Amino acid sequence: YDAVCVFVNDVVNAAVIERLAQCGVKLIALRCAGFNNVDLQAAAQAGIKVVRVPAYSPYAVAEHGVALLMALTRHIPQAYLRTKTANFNIEGLTGRDLHGLTAGVLGTGKIGQIMAGILKGFGMDIIAYDPYPNEAWADGSGARYVSLDDIFRQSDVLSLHCPLTEQTKHIVNHDTMKMMKPGAVIINTGRGALIDSKALVHALKHQHIGGIGMDVYEEESKYFFSDWSTDIMTDDVLARLLTFPNVIITSHQAFLTTNALKNLADTTLDNIKAFMGGAELANEVKAN
Repeated sequence: YDAVCVFVNDVVNAAVIERLAQCGVKLIALRCAGFNNVDLQAAAQAGIKVVRVPAYSPYAVAEHGVALLMALTRHIPQAYLRTKTANFNIEGLTGRDLHGLTAGVLGTGKIGQIMAGILKGFGMDIIAYDPYPNEAWADGSGARYVSLDDIFRQSDVLSLHCPLTEQTKHIVNHDTMKMMKPGAVIINTGRGALIDSKALVHALKHQHIGGIGMDVYEEESKYFFSDWSTDIMTDDVLARLLTFPNVIITSHQAFLTTNALKNLADTTLDNIKAFMGGAELANEVKAN
């Protein structure tokens, strides 16, 4: 084939790229925004172009993040399971208003901006951190940029919307979670490795944070998108996270709306058509 289409958890390392080159593949088309699973240097050396879908439906991801937040803070999963068995007791289901709390948005690209707008609608005070701050957006939206340390210290809700790079890997770690308020919650619809998972278990056990809603996990590729309900889970960290009542994990489904799927398909096909037609690749990803 001239092109192959891969998804967010497919392994496209140097060995895979070498084999693709041997088979005559000239294009790797990612039907996702993230590209940390591709060895861009190896692709460049093999003469293989890499394209992605930089934006498909930022609303889908932001809205899923809000759904995780609401489910977490109002104990919706526990309430649902109770009422399904005709247990209408509300003991232990006390939540808290989001109105008046501080929401920290870590990364203010399209998804981060939409998340901030939704949380602003709840009446939350919006703070943000981004190494490349968008002051025009902040001025127009009522958000204010703070330092990285301050976003951890001040946030009642911390929502992660940054790409996974060497600089952002484990940006949420033992030290930064110790800065957070004991009742603060984290929402991660970005990349799993933004959080040090072992440090997260420690923080939850010692009540350094109030909980987490996560659609991604650091070692998700083995488990997500598959049914493991009748198998033994060998990932002790993931197994431990699933035992906490203040942890909600969904299986990388924030993108999964009809709108987003259509946009993903259309842009991916347009990328391939542009490559085959010799046109400029607007969505090409290159090695640094």
